[in-house]
Amino acid sequence: MFRLPADRLIVAADFEPPPDVHGPTWVHGEYLKLAEELRGLGVYIKANSALRARGYSLIEETHELGLRFFADLKLCDIKETLKIDGALLRSVSPDILTVMACAGSPAIAALKDKLPETELLAVTWLTSLGREELREMFATDEAESLESIVLRLGKIAARGHVDGFVSSAKEVPAVRAEFGLNFTTNAPAIRPASLPVAGDDQNKSRIVTPAQAFILGASRIVVGRPITQAVDRRAATIQTLHEIEMHFPKAA
Repeated sequence: MFRLPADRLIVAADFEPPPDVHGPTWVHGEYLKLAEELRGLGVYIKANSALRARGYSLIEETHELGLRFFADLKLCDIKETLKIDGALLRSVSPDILTVMACAGSPAIAALKDKLPETELLAVTWLTSLGREELREMFATDEAESLESIVLRLGKIAARGHVDGFVSSAKEVPAVRAEFGLNFTTNAPAIRPASLPVAGDDQNKSRIVTPAQAFILGASRIVVGRPITQAVDRRAATIQTLHEIEMHFPKAA
C-alpha cells in the first residue's frame, strides 16, 4: 500500500471563490489548474466543496491526470441514504472516501458494502473544534477526556468496517494503540517547516511537521495551503515528497 512517497501524501484542494464570479465554475477551474500542475505525480488530491460543485465527473478528470482522488464528503445520513451514496460513487471509484463516525455502524457498513475497492476513512471529530465544543457534542459526562471521545467514536466506525481514520497527529498514538496496524491513520494540519503559510489561521495546537506526524504513527499526511498557496505548487509537492522519502527511505 505504501511503496512510494506519493502513497503517503494527500494534497487538500480547497479554494474559496471571489464574490464576483460564478463560484462552481471558478472553483472547478482552480482545481483543474492544480491537478494539471501535479499531473503524473501519483499523489492523492482531496476535494470536498469542489466535488459538490462539479459533481462526480471531477473524480474521473483527476484519474485521467495520473492522480488519485480523495472524496472528502464526510457522509452522515441514515443507512438507506448511505447505501445509495455508495452505489452512485462506485461507478467513479474514488480511491478514498470519508464518512462521519457519528453516522453509526449500520449506515457505515452499508456504505462500505457498496464500495469494497474504496478505502473508507472515518472522521471522529473535526480538528477545528475546541475542547468545549467537542465535549458539548459528544461527551457522556463533563469529565470524559478528548481521547476517550475519539476512541468511542472510532469503535463505532470500526464496527462499520472502515479501513482507517482521519485524525489529528496528536491522537494517532491513541488510535494506533486501540485499533492496531490494520487501519490507516491520515493526519491533517500538516505544516512542512520549509513551506510557511502567510497569515496561517490553523489551530496551532494541532499543527505538526511531516516528520513529527510519521514519528507519531501516521500512515499519510494531508497538506493543503503550504502547497496550494505556494508560488510553484508542483515544486512544493515534490519538496514534500522528498521530506516523506527522508523518513521512509526504504518504503515497502
